[in-house]
Amino acid sequence: MIYITKSFQGSLNFGAKREIFENAKELRKNQTEAEIVLWELLRSRRCGGLKFRRQHPVKEFILDFYCHEYLLGIEVDGAVHENDMAKEYDQNRTAELESFGISILRFKNEEVLNNLSKVKSEILNKFAQLQRERDEKSSLIKDESM
Repeated sequence: MIYITKSFQGSLNFGAKREIFENAKELRKNQTEAEIVLWELLRSRRCGGLKFRRQHPVKEFILDFYCHEYLLGIEVDGAVHENDMAKEYDQNRTAELESFGISILRFKNEEVLNNLSKVKSEILNKFAQLQRERDEKSSLIKDESM
């Protein structure tokens, strides 16, 4: 059996509280149709060989899907996200998550249900971008150390 240390768990979840974990567990039991479809694409490293988690706690938030290796969150938004107040909340939430270094991709339920190949393409393009940025940083660090 593998034990995850508290420090790793803290970095993986950015200090999320127990209640957030409990809420995430409930959300995993009650996924939307679009979340179920996208999870089938992302689970078991089916999308670009990358590890995703679903309903992943981060601080006081729960991301629909999260790849820790690349600090990428994916949100699937239903009609409830269409009004102005929800849009403002989502913008503030995204800004706070980005302050942790997490990039956020957002898709509407309809996109996932009606054009999954486009959604997959956008996810893979984002990973390619994040990989390039990671490689550039690594190259700069190597150059500075010489």
